Amino acid sequence: MAKAAWKKFPHADKTFVYPDGALKKNWERLHRGDCEPFPADAAVQEAWRLYHQGEFHKACEAGLAAGVDGYNAANKAAMIYATFLEDDDQRKLELFQSISARCEELQRMQPKNANAWYFQAYALGRYSQGISVLNALAHGLGGRIKAALDAALKLEPKHAEAHIALGAYHAEVVHKVGALVGKLTYGASKDLAVKHFDLALKLAPDSAIACIEYANALVILFGDSKMDQAVKLYETAAAATPVEAMERLDVELAKSELE
Repeated sequence: MAKAAWKKFPHADKTFVYPDGALKKNWERLHRGDCEPFPADAAVQEAWRLYHQGEFHKACEAGLAAGVDGYNAANKAAMIYATFLEDDDQRKLELFQSISARCEELQRMQPKNANAWYFQAYALGRYSQGISVLNALAHGLGGRIKAALDAALKLEPKHAEAHIALGAYHAEVVHKVGALVGKLTYGASKDLAVKHFDLALKLAPDSAIACIEYANALVILFGDSKMDQAVKLYETAAAATPVEAMERLDVELAKSELE
């Protein structure tokens, strides 16, 4: 991972810095999407601090240095960096593969760690988009993604980001293989996509990424008939107030899509 320098987060903001007790005080809001428990280990807390302020490379290194308890911080830092800031496609795929491998290790050591499953699903999902969704389905990645998301939601039913990912999974599968094959082969449907997005927005009403992914799903599933709703969701996302680096990247994405 150290082959090339990681790009800097381009929206540094002092409001994303949570020193001392501020991290714990704001933890519930910062982790409303992923339900990550507040860590007891000070080194893991520091990794998350770095992550929230957009120091993704330092956060990843600090998380890895803290051992398996720091893997979730390291993995989330790497996955958000790879999704939004890395522009080398091959390096992006390598980052997602390394995240998935660490998640497998964490699943063996901490099988009840919901984000060990969710972050793997996210990494495999983004990897699939990188190699083409049809190619990924042909190699059995669809089943692995769905199983990991189901495991995360069984452990933490209020995991908004896992609901977003499952909504996107249903939408992508139906879009790529059609409603009939999607339902019979992968258990995917338009109705389930909408259900998971609605639940995600109920759990995290201020989530810009929930709005963005929901809008994208509506367009690929229903076309022009849902365009007005999709635009409204993008407008909501663009108007959201970010409290940390990932949310700022989501808001900037919504703004650029609206333009």
